[in-house]
Amino acid sequence: MIKTATNQSQGMLLFQLTSLQSFAIGTLKVKEIVPYTPLTAIPHSHPTVLGAANLRGDTLPVIDMAKAVGYPPLSKDELKDCYIIITDCRRMLVGFLVRGINKITECNWHNIDAPPSALGSNVFVTGVMKVDDKLIQLLDVELLLSKVFPDKPGSLLPVLTDVQREILRPLKILLVDDSAVARRQLSQALDSISIPYFIATNGSDALNMLQHAADVGSPFDIIVSDIEMPGLDGYELAFEVQNNSSLNHAYIILHTSLSSEISVSQAHQVGAHEALTKFEANELIHAMLRGAEKVSTVD
Repeated sequence: MIKTATNQSQGMLLFQLTSLQSFAIGTLKVKEIVPYTPLTAIPHSHPTVLGAANLRGDTLPVIDMAKAVGYPPLSKDELKDCYIIITDCRRMLVGFLVRGINKITECNWHNIDAPPSALGSNVFVTGVMKVDDKLIQLLDVELLLSKVFPDKPGSLLPVLTDVQREILRPLKILLVDDSAVARRQLSQALDSISIPYFIATNGSDALNMLQHAADVGSPFDIIVSDIEMPGLDGYELAFEVQNNSSLNHAYIILHTSLSSEISVSQAHQVGAHEALTKFEANELIHAMLRGAEKVSTVD
């Protein structure tokens, strides 16, 4: 059966961190937006964490997003006019306090470009796009959260038996992610257990690598791909792979910071075999082992 690509709309939430520059995050990460509410101090927290908010029974940390990415922090006088963007990302609820909310706009990920070199060392920007002739910077929320809430060392390094390692070692594995922090986590996990792999930084390059490998008779066995990427996103990559008879031998794992059942449902719609929330190394390795089992039965 030929599958059709998911038509789930992924918009962009545009907001202000400064008076001049607009920023964006994908709406699939956003649970809700609420006006500023008084916060409770969290002892020994990161300097960018302003405190904790209690919203609808959930207690969540609230981050001064401007300060976290290197812009002037919010003043006490500004707080009453600010908004909290509540996100569900990397297995946790987090609030980002921003100076203002602009709007939600439809987004074609093909129209998002790599950040220009003029942005310099602003590593928190993962892409740029034009909305109403204005340049909008797409923030790398994964990198921001990894700085404020570093991963526990044990979650980054998998544990597996020698037999399991030897099952994975012969397989050709492709890792696809536009986030530098996510690529580093994936690389560290596989390097720690001596599993070889290839890397692509976006979906278009990944598709080219997959097709070239198939053309020379050395196809990839397992694909681990992010979902939200400029250009060809993870859903589209999975769709292209599954509808190409020279590529659909591969076991597709969509690996995303989105903590949502929506992402799992859409992943299955486009033909991905699994969808996992970043980042838990043992979960990922066991998904790869399931992929190895499926690939071996096909062969």
